[in-house]
Amino acid sequence: TLRCVAGFEHPEAGRICIDGEDITGLPPEKRDIGMVFQNYALFPHLTVRRNLAFGLEMRGVARAEIERRVEAVLGMVQLGALAERFPRQLSGGQQQRVALARALVIEPRLLLLDEPLANLDAVLREDMRVFIRDLQRRVGITTLYVTHDQAEAMVMSDRVAVMLGGQLQQFDVPEAIYLRPRSVEVARFIGRSNLIEGRVRAIVPGSAPVQVTLRPEAIHFRADGPYAGRVARSYFLGSTVEHVVEAAGGQTLLVQTPPGGRLPEGAQCGLAFEPGHAWVIPG
Repeated sequence: TLRCVAGFEHPEAGRICIDGEDITGLPPEKRDIGMVFQNYALFPHLTVRRNLAFGLEMRGVARAEIERRVEAVLGMVQLGALAERFPRQLSGGQQQRVALARALVIEPRLLLLDEPLANLDAVLREDMRVFIRDLQRRVGITTLYVTHDQAEAMVMSDRVAVMLGGQLQQFDVPEAIYLRPRSVEVARFIGRSNLIEGRVRAIVPGSAPVQVTLRPEAIHFRADGPYAGRVARSYFLGSTVEHVVEAAGGQTLLVQTPPGGRLPEGAQCGLAFEPGHAWVIPG
């Protein structure tokens, strides 16, 4: 999808429009789009400054304007002190910021990011999430950000599009995607979820099969809980403990608690949850 928007591939059907303009037939260089690739695609023989200036030079921008824009984006991405270095002299996070600055310096009307944090370590990835999100809000450019990291999608997005098998499953704000998935596939794809089979026996005559999704953090251990279970396994994850609980009827549930709430494996337990935390999915 991102390659079609960028103009590197042509869609088999439909149109691509930006601000109401049909750009489906335009070549990439005519679309006024900035793109950051997963591998950054920096020119190894050019300094940071020259990497940023290259796209403007190809567009015939005046030298004075090139210098102004380059200095401005160097300040935005906090790389002014490294402007004369070559890509090989930069860390992964610094290279990522150069790639982002190169996309921004042309002042595009749309910014495309293709898993830009995939090659960074976990700690740096979290730092860069915040950096990119803050920068995007400052420059105010509409951004399409592709990621397979669900936490990344939740943290960085105003709206999330969940695509599976090339089909759009749901397009909504992060809270709705997580708490009110429209399908079992979305519930399984976004975060950890308990899916419980059931039937509707009220509201309408007869009954209909449904799936109830219940996030692990919504279930609580409670001695007088209305549901009984046994802790089969538990995993310490740092900020939380994930318990695998065998409930009555053969249902296996995931239950998350703070570290202090960990139960030993084999422990009998009561389970409870607020009805409002359960979400019913037809089918």
